[in-house]
Amino acid sequence: MSQPARRDVLKSLALGGGLTLIVGPVAHALAPRPPGQPADPATRWALLVDTRACKVDCAACVDACNREMGLKQPTDPDFDPAHDAQYIRKVTLRDPDTGHTTAPPVMCQHCAKPPCVDVCPTGASMQRADHIVQVDKHLCIGCRYCMMACPYKARSFVHQDLTDQKPHNPRGKGCVESCNLCVHRIDRGEPPACVAACQRDGGGAMVFGDLADPNSDLNRRLAEAGGHRIRADLGLDTGVYYQGL
Repeated sequence: MSQPARRDVLKSLALGGGLTLIVGPVAHALAPRPPGQPADPATRWALLVDTRACKVDCAACVDACNREMGLKQPTDPDFDPAHDAQYIRKVTLRDPDTGHTTAPPVMCQHCAKPPCVDVCPTGASMQRADHIVQVDKHLCIGCRYCMMACPYKARSFVHQDLTDQKPHNPRGKGCVESCNLCVHRIDRGEPPACVAACQRDGGGAMVFGDLADPNSDLNRRLAEAGGHRIRADLGLDTGVYYQGL
């Protein structure tokens, strides 16, 4: 079977549920986490975004995140950017010298040393053993200290009453929330919704994998072309890398 034909078969299997497809020339299936088994501290889930493959006008990752997590779409007539949550957003960057424009997605950077966790007075902002940062809505008192501490403006506050919530993403008025890398999907052995949508409908710019696994597609891509972290000078050891910035 030729390489293009093999790739088409793998893609069709992935979309049909027969295989979990991770961005990259080789498909690797994620292993589901058995019920009751804690997150593995030897794992470091991470993202790589190749801005050269990310089209400025593409919003596949944003739309997929909003659908998966039960958020309003920016195209909804009643969407209010000042009050409605967005876990991932496209940020337009323009080089004033060359005029080159990119619009990479920005979300919670899943720091190894998350300042949001450090300042939370109740422990609601927490970090799983596999370094995924998330919010326990039962413990959140809405103080918003974590929002002030986050240098990436990656957290949102719920201002209004909510209905029709997703079972995997319970939300509540008066709580803070942000991207959690779709932990419900990861624990099932699936990539985050944004990554799956980028592979299917976007430019294949997003790669998801285990930063602690030297053989992962993520590490292979980083070894080949390097990667940059936003505000690396802060020393937060973020779990999101960018290429082409």
